[in-house]
This record gives sequence, structure tokens and C-alpha cells, in this order.
Amino acid sequence: MHNFKVVPNSIPFLDLVTPHVELEQELTNVFRRALTTAGFIGGPMVEDFERDFAAFCDTRHAIAVSSGTDALRFALMACGVQPGEVVVTVPHTFIATTEAISQTGAVPEFVDIDELTYNMSVVRLQHYLEQQCTLDKEGKLISQRSGRRVTAIVPVHIYGQMADMDPILLLAEKYGLVVVEDACQAHGAEYFSKRQNRWMKAGSMGQAAAFSFYPGKNLGACGEAGAANTNDASIADKMKMLRDHGQVKKYYHDIEGYNGRLDAIQAGILHAKLAYLEKWNALRRDRAAEYNQLLAENDAISLPCEHAWSNAVYHLYVIRTRDREGLMSHLKEAGIGTGIHYPIPLHLQNAYASLNYHAGDFPAAESASAEIVSLPMFPQLTSEQQATVANEIRAFVSQPSNKTPEGEYDSLTTARLSA
Repeated sequence: MHNFKVVPNSIPFLDLVTPHVELEQELTNVFRRALTTAGFIGGPMVEDFERDFAAFCDTRHAIAVSSGTDALRFALMACGVQPGEVVVTVPHTFIATTEAISQTGAVPEFVDIDELTYNMSVVRLQHYLEQQCTLDKEGKLISQRSGRRVTAIVPVHIYGQMADMDPILLLAEKYGLVVVEDACQAHGAEYFSKRQNRWMKAGSMGQAAAFSFYPGKNLGACGEAGAANTNDASIADKMKMLRDHGQVKKYYHDIEGYNGRLDAIQAGILHAKLAYLEKWNALRRDRAAEYNQLLAENDAISLPCEHAWSNAVYHLYVIRTRDREGLMSHLKEAGIGTGIHYPIPLHLQNAYASLNYHAGDFPAAESASAEIVSLPMFPQLTSEQQATVANEIRAFVSQPSNKTPEGEYDSLTTARLSA
């Protein structure tokens, strides 16, 4: 959900034109190669991208597919999630996360988010597993809510910052659960694992992971695209079959699959852009640090929290404020684009009314969804543009009617600074 008005010297929420103009020759060459080889489905361009994206993510395998939704669906299926089982995730994410779960035949159940990072709360996950589930006679974990077997956890690395993976993986091991990372916003994000005593990339920690290459992502195609990564060869083989009608070779079908292949032109475009991703991510981190300085010591807003164990890639730069609509309207009048990611938690969406969740079930997600604002964030964003954004925010919050009650964000600010 974006809010933008075109005015002179306007600042877009996202600039997708500049990087494509800068790479025009390289991207045009991809199309020419497809035309001269008739290599439109599969082939070297797909294989080259899969090889190099797997290496970028520190994984053994990357399976290119038609979207991030397919990537997550195929990953869950390849990891053995069965129809009727429960997959645990968060309500604060794009609906594709839960669509992928539902499309496997499984049922999503939610745990609340951490109010600082907006990622899965380890405390709430532990409470769910210990207090809202029981073990049956076979030692299988059963949800008290639905009576169904719980088999998997999908932590979402929201906004480009990884969830706290060490304790999530420990809980998964304790209860025999699969972990599939939703890394659709986190290409290149890192997490320092105390268990492994090293930095680890998004997509390399669970049994499998899903990435989206929707055009606005840190690594975006010129259309729909995704990838499912894993270190397990058998999971990789299953995902390859699932994306291609269940084929092990042409016209030999071991299972019934899907048409979920990534076309060669999009793979070639992604491969060309992949060479720039580290640079683009570093620029995003620089822009985030600039925002942090410009907007510091402002009691009317709460800034993003990045823990010492996180190296985020800032797909989005998200702040919180009491009067979101007022701030967005003010910025729109100044020609500054903004967004809301996301305005309604999934447990309150009409699509999931049948799950029988209610307002108040997940207070951290509900509170965040009412206050979050995404500011302009892209690698080509300039310091001058950021200064303009910050000046307009200060102008809005300095108005007497917009003064935040004393202490409203004190606890969040203190926690963010100590992270």
C-alpha cells in the first residue's frame, strides 16, 4: 500500500527506473541472447543464475521458480508438510506467506511478533509450543486450537532483517518441526549464530527457504520470479520436480507437479543484477543509518531496531507514529511517497475468517499495523532527499496537535538503543 503524489522535486517511495536505465545494455543483451538461442525455458541462463544465487546465499542449491509464493509452497511440500497439518507463522506479513501454507493443504496458525523487530517473537513461539500444544501417544505435537498435528515453522524475515533464528531452530529441534524461512524480503541479510559462531545468510539456516524477486525487491526481476534454496539434495530434487509437472526427465512423471518454472529471460536479468546486489544492499544500509541520525531524539516516532546479531538489508525502512494517516497525508502534500506494510494483520483479514481469530489475539501485530509507515528506501536515494523527508517529518510532529504524549515510545526507544 503506497501513498504518493507527483509534485516538482518529488521523492518517490521506490525508484525502479534508475537502476534499469543504468543497466540497460546488460539487460538488453539478456533479451538478445534469448532471441538468438531460442532459450526461453530452462537452459544455461537459468542454471547460471541458480548456481550463483545459491553461492550468494551460502546454500548448496537454489531452485528458480515462477514466484516467491511458489517458492514457499514448493519448499513446504518438499520438506514433507502434508495436507491437514499445522504450519506456525506470524500474522504480520504479506498474505503470500499463508497462501503458500494453505495451498499445500496445511493450515496456518499464528504467534505474535516481537514489537521491536516485527519478526516472530521467540517468547510467543515458545508459549505456543509449550502451552497451546500437547504431545499425542506417538510423541507428535498437536495444536489444542485445531486438534491438528503441528509440523513446521515459517519465520518471516520481514523488512530485510532476519528473525532470531538460533532459539527458533532450538525449539524446532526440541519438538521435531521443520523450519522453512520466508526470506522474500531478505536477500543478503545476515544473522550471527552463536551456535555456529559465525555470520549466516538468510535462506541458509532452515531446511529450506523462499525468496521473491518481485520487481520492487532488493533483487528484483522485470516481472514475477522466485527461488527456493536448500542445503539438502533430496529436498532440491523434489522442488525441481514440483516446479516442472513432476518430471524427472521429459515426459516421465514421478509425481503430479505444477507449472512453476522461471523463464530464461527473467533468470538472465536476475543474474545480471546479482552482481550489483552487495553494493545495493550496502547503500540501503547507509541510507538506513542516515535516517537513524536524521530522525534521532524524536519522541513522536519510533525507529527500526537492529540487534547486534543482525546485519539487515533494509528492503523497507519502517517507523512508527501515533498519527500515521496525518503524517502520510503531510508527506504526500510535500511530494514524498510512503507505504504501509501491512495495514491489517492476516488473522483479521476476511480471507481467514474461518480460522476464528479475533481482535486482541495478537496485540503486538495489531498495534504495529495501526502505526507503521514505510519511508522512501532504495539504493539511489540521496542524502538531500533524505534530509527533505526528515525535515517534513519534523515539521509535522512539531505541530502542537501532533505532540506525542510524554513517554509513549520511551520503552521502544530505550530497547532499540540497547539492542
